[in-house]
Amino acid sequence: MTETIDTLAGLVAGGGVVVLSGAGLSTESGIPDYRGPSGAARRHTPMTYQVFTRDADARRRYWARSHLGWRVIARAAPNDGHRAVARLQRGGLVDGVITQNVDGLHTAAGSPRVVELHGRLDEVVCLDCGNQTSREELDRRLREANPGFDARVAAVNPDGDVDLADDEVARFRTVDCAFCRGGVLKPDVVFFGETVPAPRVARCFDMVQRARLLLVLGSSLTVMSGRRFVLRAAKLGIPVVIVNQGPTRGDGYAALTIDEPLGRLLPALADRTVGDGGLGVAPAGLTVVP
Repeated sequence: MTETIDTLAGLVAGGGVVVLSGAGLSTESGIPDYRGPSGAARRHTPMTYQVFTRDADARRRYWARSHLGWRVIARAAPNDGHRAVARLQRGGLVDGVITQNVDGLHTAAGSPRVVELHGRLDEVVCLDCGNQTSREELDRRLREANPGFDARVAAVNPDGDVDLADDEVARFRTVDCAFCRGGVLKPDVVFFGETVPAPRVARCFDMVQRARLLLVLGSSLTVMSGRRFVLRAAKLGIPVVIVNQGPTRGDGYAALTIDEPLGRLLPALADRTVGDGGLGVAPAGLTVVP
């Protein structure tokens, strides 16, 4: 892996890097990827915004599954990859992070300037009055409404959803907004079929357009939500580097693709470029042409 680190370090050492991260960065924190080596095939279709807002039974199914899955997400801690990205930021090489993840682990690792493209699972919003509360508070209310609800979890998905038997779902009780007393609660994340807020997308495009290098970490770039930033960088002539276990839909636009575990590669990259938080000088005598 030494040659790979040397090549990547030569590209990153010039600074001006924007990171685009996906679920693959969080697998070593115990949160599985959808499509990577740790991914497990879903047994059910992901909840869409349209179904969630229109169908009370679907909402109960979502909250029953998510209530159990949330415990896994809440226990997750940043891994060496998240911490390495934060080190690269402190060292002045990474200007900002765009993450497709909803686990909040970049921020927990100490990264500033993180745009959470799809929101955060630890925040809840009322669709009627707009009041925001913490997931911790909602978890407390759901536990009170469902004493003894501790169904066996077969699998957990990156969005905190789990596979759960229908009979378990049927006995779960949801709760409404405590502020307006009746409003529909939704995790403050972007569901399938829902649009990412335009100002958030604009901010991400601005970050990419100002970047010297776009570094993709742990994303298969299957959905356009993240791939559009790779397309924009390529259109502007900004080099793209993709580090992911397995092929991605952005590989054809990349100056360099690396198939390595992020938990090993990123700490080595941070050691090579910023050490304990230095200025990020490239290794002596290293010349890399992207």
